Amino acid sequence: MKLKIKKDDVVEVISGDDKGKTGRVLLVDPKKMTVLVEGVNIHIKHEKPNQRNQNGGRVEKEFPIHYSNVLLVDSDKNATRIGFRTETKGSETVRVRYSKNNNKVI
Repeated sequence: MKLKIKKDDVVEVISGDDKGKTGRVLLVDPKKMTVLVEGVNIHIKHEKPNQRNQNGGRVEKEFPIHYSNVLLVDSDKNATRIGFRTETKGSETVRVRYSKNNNKVI
């Protein structure tokens, strides 16, 4: 299934412990229908010492959340649903995403 949210979009969390927080999407997993948002759903993970982390110990890490728990933030800084429509640019027909709140192309 193709998700409407893409990498590097700015989203707002609409449910859960981090409700109201905004962040940039770092990773989208369409098979599991999850997104990884910067600064949201942070847990402490205990790691063994390795090449990257010489000492090991407790590391704060972002974990993915379900994509239905986030909404895209549009150009007016409001959380909005996303729609698709076709527009003609010159002689080409292009499918674009748009904000359902203000009908602007994202």
